[in-house]
Amino acid sequence: MNHAPAPPPPPAPAALAPDGTALAPPRPAKMRVEAFSFFYPGGAAALRGITLAVPANRILGIIGPASSGKSTLLRSLNRMTEFLPGTRHEGRILLDDEDIFAPGTDPTDIRRRVGMVFDTPVPLPRSIFENVVYGQRLKGVRDRARLEAVVESSLRAAILWDEVKDRLGTSALRLSGGQQQRLCIARTIALDPEVILLDEPCSGLDPISTLKVEEALAELKERYSIVLVTNNTKQAARVSDEVAFFLMGELVEHGEAGQIFTVPRDRRTDDYLSGRFG
Repeated sequence: MNHAPAPPPPPAPAALAPDGTALAPPRPAKMRVEAFSFFYPGGAAALRGITLAVPANRILGIIGPASSGKSTLLRSLNRMTEFLPGTRHEGRILLDDEDIFAPGTDPTDIRRRVGMVFDTPVPLPRSIFENVVYGQRLKGVRDRARLEAVVESSLRAAILWDEVKDRLGTSALRLSGGQQQRLCIARTIALDPEVILLDEPCSGLDPISTLKVEEALAELKERYSIVLVTNNTKQAARVSDEVAFFLMGELVEHGEAGQIFTVPRDRRTDDYLSGRFG
């Protein structure tokens, strides 16, 4: 006797948020922060029990008032906090499922794979060309054709190539503030990172320069995972795919940018975005 094949099992029910709305399925994570706490000398906690995923090929915006732990988390993601004596951490940070703090892990390699762009652009007192290839030269690359290719591809990715291609020998210090910041992004890209961290990259820029940086980020996320710390909630809303809200060293809420800015689930998030504090 022939038996009909068994029907397929019903699909698993969608995960629901506390308010009953369906949660989006989890996206692949490039980095994962697991129960991470960070302590300054004397034991004061800058971060407490943070668990957060950095999505692959998306922009994660981190917002919150001053002293909420945003920059501390950013610097922990590539072990720059180790330059602060007397600090310690608990928990793990994973890059492609490998603990970046594991014994034997080379912090220099971590900082190459997870690049950092600071709030104030710091171009080297060299030419535009030499700024971009600085890291390549430290690695021993001397081939001129290879260096030229790195310069063009990096400056194009930072949306700066068309503005400087005819003056690559000019001092980087002669660029405008917005151009210097995009040059710093290009210098980071030239090292071929996997993740790009940006700490208030537009804080001192005019609106036009800010727009250029944001346009660059929108294109860069196709190739890199990006974490953007910003005090400008409007900027976070414009460029972020996901947003995490920090307050007093704790992660209050994390979700899709559209959800965070329209229907935040935590009252503290709503109060911050509405300007009631911060």
